Amino acid sequence: MPLIIRSTAQQTPKHYGITSPISLVLPKELDLVLTQKLTEALKPFGVFEEELELQRRILVLGKLNTLVKEWIHEISESKNIPASLIENVGGKIFTFGSYRLGVHTKGADIDALCVAPRHVERSDFFTSFYDKLKEQEEVKDLRAVEEAFVPVIKLSFDGIEIDILFARLALQTIPENLDLRDDSLLKNLDIRCIRSLNGCRVTDEILHLVPNIENFRLTLRAIKLWAKRHNIYSNILGFLGGVSWAMLVARTCQLYPNAVASTLVHKFFLVFSKWEWPNPVLLKQPEDCNLNLPVWDPRVTPSDRYHLMPIITPAYPQQNSTYNVSVSTRNIMVEEFKQGLAITDEILQNKADWSKLFEAPNFFQKYKHYIVLLASAPTEKQHLEWVGLVESKIRILVGNLEKNEFITLAHVNPQSFPGPKEGIDKEEFSTMWVIGIDFKKMEGSEHLNVDLTFDIQSFTDTVYRQAITSKMFEPDMKITVMHVKRKQLHQLLPDLVIVKRRKHSTEGLRGMNDSSVDLSLDSDNSMSMPSPTSTSSSAAVKRFFIILFLVIAQGTTDNSASTPSSLGPPAGKRPGSTLQSEKEKKLKDTYLVIRFSMLNSKMASADLSDVPLLPANPIPVLKNSIKLRLSR
Repeated sequence: MPLIIRSTAQQTPKHYGITSPISLVLPKELDLVLTQKLTEALKPFGVFEEELELQRRILVLGKLNTLVKEWIHEISESKNIPASLIENVGGKIFTFGSYRLGVHTKGADIDALCVAPRHVERSDFFTSFYDKLKEQEEVKDLRAVEEAFVPVIKLSFDGIEIDILFARLALQTIPENLDLRDDSLLKNLDIRCIRSLNGCRVTDEILHLVPNIENFRLTLRAIKLWAKRHNIYSNILGFLGGVSWAMLVARTCQLYPNAVASTLVHKFFLVFSKWEWPNPVLLKQPEDCNLNLPVWDPRVTPSDRYHLMPIITPAYPQQNSTYNVSVSTRNIMVEEFKQGLAITDEILQNKADWSKLFEAPNFFQKYKHYIVLLASAPTEKQHLEWVGLVESKIRILVGNLEKNEFITLAHVNPQSFPGPKEGIDKEEFSTMWVIGIDFKKMEGSEHLNVDLTFDIQSFTDTVYRQAITSKMFEPDMKITVMHVKRKQLHQLLPDLVIVKRRKHSTEGLRGMNDSSVDLSLDSDNSMSMPSPTSTSSSAAVKRFFIILFLVIAQGTTDNSASTPSSLGPPAGKRPGSTLQSEKEKKLKDTYLVIRFSMLNSKMASADLSDVPLLPANPIPVLKNSIKLRLSR
């Protein structure tokens, strides 16, 4: 009898996830060949790091770990900790994010966590440890962000960018074999330490919840590259960040535990193109540790019921990693899942190569109408802060546009672009984002009046209000928003991104794929890219914005100007305002002339010296007002 029981136990596979697997089929020879082809297709995109670079990272982390141990030893002595404890006081650097998951790309930064015993204070980390780092000749660009939601020290160590968080545990010493997944470690910790620990705990749980780590890693590399190439990789803008993509891939691995990467990529698109959102994606059953920490639970928390695409982190306290997702971003991602499924169907049938999956679609040919958002500031430091704030609020603008009754979709491109300077002699730094807009197809009327002023004004008011509250605002920090048609985009954006469509040819799309900015770099928060240095692509942009800013500067300069009463309340779908009075009509026509006349081909080809000076008292315009008359 004991032998029978043992035999039965051996035949029962380990169960992963909250449901039984969909298939336990083992890979065939063809699956292994396709997986090898997938690996080869990924290599040109720089998603694999060379062995030398990997060893360099390990060396740098080893040095950092030694520094942490030395620092904790010194702190312990200064606080008169008994010598017997100091000898084994410990302290350790843990990693999380893409590096810990084993899917980091060339040049990616490292997310790290410094874990210290209970007698080491957070203030020590931001003073004496900061000073110790400053003394190291390999350390450059050292900066502390102590007031952040998750406080962090940022630095470059021997050329490798590292973000270090801090957690103080309620332990006398930190053992080398410490397992951060242990929920009891969270007892008696302050909320900042719990937040700091969360990244490591989630990453470690994911790795423990997948049946085959190597298959998981190769699949995740492929999905992350695909998401970046298709402009849907950005937590801050309402798409998915790195941890969310990792959890979706992990769930796929649980459902097909014996599959190799080529099969898993296909099954990923199959599962999530048919997923019935907002049913949550869970890697394990949530556990309650009775620590009274807030967890994602729509039965208890009403706001959780409104999350559109919940993907729940597996470590306590469980959270939804996709709370930024909006109606538009979810629709865009689901459509991309469906297209991914169609392409991988072709690949498995030997009708296409893996390279087709990673072709970058031409975002700038996809929509007829675009909203261009420009954030500018007079100094590089102010610009970095300003761009960070504006980018973090763009999802509010997308949400506002979604509520307009004439808009079906607002698609923000996660890649940002360099903006032009306001004046030739004036030093200024600026960044642009582009939002594709789909207007509803309305029957009957030949023309449609759409007013986006309220949508934009409420967004800019939110940004300015937060900047003032956080004491970050400077007078020359500006936001400008404008409507641009598809055929005019090439005058606003770098040539390497905009490719004109050629009739009966896919050459333009291929050109876009070959020359577009490399999207393989790791960034869980955004897809902002460095500014291209080409001057030829920015000349027309500068002409456009110089005139635009001159007009605006002499017009209405109050960013908090009152919203026209006809715009109605913000709740629900807002009706497009009808431009009834002659005064409103004149304002609309004048504004559109100013917006669009600057984009005609003659102005684009003119030298700066040929641009006539504006009259001393130009017709005033309402800043950031967009009123459109669309022909059907």
